[in-house]
Amino acid sequence: MLQFSLEKVDIGSNARAGKIITAHGEISTPVFMPVGTVGSVKAVTQQQLAQEVKAQIILGNTYHLYLRPGIEILHEAGGLHSFMYWNKPILTDSGGYQVFSLAQSRKITEEGVLFQSHIDGSRHLFTPEKVMEIQRNIGADIIMAFDECPPGESEYVYAKSSLELTQRWLDRCVAHLNKMPPLYGYDQNLFPIVQGGQYHDLRKMSCEHVASVDAPGNAIGGLSVGEPEEVMYEITALCNAYLPAEKPRYLMGVGTPWNILECIGNGIDMFDCVMPTRNGRNGMLFTTNGVINIKNKKWANDFSPIDEGLTTDVSNYYSKAYLRHLFVANELLGLTIASLQNLSFYLWLVTEARNRIIEGSYYNWKKDMTVQLKQRL
Repeated sequence: MLQFSLEKVDIGSNARAGKIITAHGEISTPVFMPVGTVGSVKAVTQQQLAQEVKAQIILGNTYHLYLRPGIEILHEAGGLHSFMYWNKPILTDSGGYQVFSLAQSRKITEEGVLFQSHIDGSRHLFTPEKVMEIQRNIGADIIMAFDECPPGESEYVYAKSSLELTQRWLDRCVAHLNKMPPLYGYDQNLFPIVQGGQYHDLRKMSCEHVASVDAPGNAIGGLSVGEPEEVMYEITALCNAYLPAEKPRYLMGVGTPWNILECIGNGIDMFDCVMPTRNGRNGMLFTTNGVINIKNKKWANDFSPIDEGLTTDVSNYYSKAYLRHLFVANELLGLTIASLQNLSFYLWLVTEARNRIIEGSYYNWKKDMTVQLKQRL
């Protein structure tokens, strides 16, 4: 089973440096997980992820993989690791967020969620048991419990009812998973998800229920869904006060570089977000000096490297002028270079955060770095 060890806690904050061991390798924390929704991180090859970006773990999505290519093909391939030729750890989310985002084409009941495929309109039922079976077939090292992710602005009564449903579904996930042996010769590790909206008492109730499951790790969901950043930080700090310190903590779907730094300071170990690749494909670059819109004409004659602060080939080999040219010319290579830059930056950021935690200077470094990274260049 997954093992987690804490190596250092920063003086002046709750930032943690640790190590996760899975069947497919070790993960140094804090860690950022590139999102490979359908078994592919958009515009980037697995070789680039491993060698250029130096990703330690990537994320796949149960909803999307279930619909396409389908569980039968994934099982026949020997699981997602074999299917996509990735021999490092994988985490799959439960598909809950994707299902619940289909607000006009799904129905929630005690049994589960009936929804229509966004691909062809076909109808499907996700239950806690079905989601565990799907994730068994996908074969990720870390799998997520099926939960309801309520809207960030939910009223208290709805948020409480939603949380209680999520808790009952979690108990069903655990019971069903325990009946099914792993399919591919290695352990999978279930992470429950804390919900409860913006309500402190509901978040506390959820954390206590999640902790009682004694899972290998725990996740915090329902944030970065439109609430103010201050609320995200407040809820993250609250949850970390109740979640067990000896287990890794995963904040789902967050976020900007400064969100990540603040939440590391609150005690989060694991992050994922589509922002580096999605924004990169639209010409927004995250760099060690600040944010760049590479489409702006100001970069047309700038022959300096994309990001002198990084040591990766893509950041130092290509100029801002060349990358702008690729975007203006609608060349696909531009999407790859921008995605690699942003992913490399995110991985550099969490690695540098880890180094600062270990040397005991995280708190002051984070304050200075946050100001620097928010600059629009």
